[in-house]
Amino acid sequence: MQTVLRLLNTEESIMFDNNSFYLYNILKLRYLIFKGMNAMNEPQDTKQSLKLFIVLSRAFKALNEEINKNIQENGLNPTEFAVLELLYHKGDQPLQQIGGKILLASGSITYVVDKLEQKGYLKRNACPKDRRVTYAQITESGRKLIDEIFPNHENRIHELMSALSQDEKKETIEMLKKLGLSIKDLSY
Repeated sequence: MQTVLRLLNTEESIMFDNNSFYLYNILKLRYLIFKGMNAMNEPQDTKQSLKLFIVLSRAFKALNEEINKNIQENGLNPTEFAVLELLYHKGDQPLQQIGGKILLASGSITYVVDKLEQKGYLKRNACPKDRRVTYAQITESGRKLIDEIFPNHENRIHELMSALSQDEKKETIEMLKKLGLSIKDLSY
């Protein structure tokens, strides 16, 4: 374990957001473990699973880096964009539920909402029926920003996905849903 950690710590430094950094380190650790295993003792099925994990992780990392670069060119970080995009497309949201919808820890939501509020892109509204609930609402300024940048964001994702045909996209969506749901079902 110490050798792997030492190898990980002596590699070149790269800037990641929290999710990418976590996935990147898992990927590196799995790769180093996989590389060190005796190929003759490893069942073919397990090798394919590890290879799939590595390929998925690398594809996610490459896509995520390109999309995040595009988002940051517009003065937002990926989390700020995710919150604004959620509010833009789904309307007002309870602060307590935003984290689950954009896959972010609830403690980080307050910080992100504070930053977006300071920039004038969203505001908080107390729920008239339940004082414990506060809603995030996109402002006109936030709506104009998303109106301006979302079409480019959408087109960039389409460009990145253009390596796949429509049928391949559909098949990939179904396979990844199947994989995700099978893991989710196992966790209960």
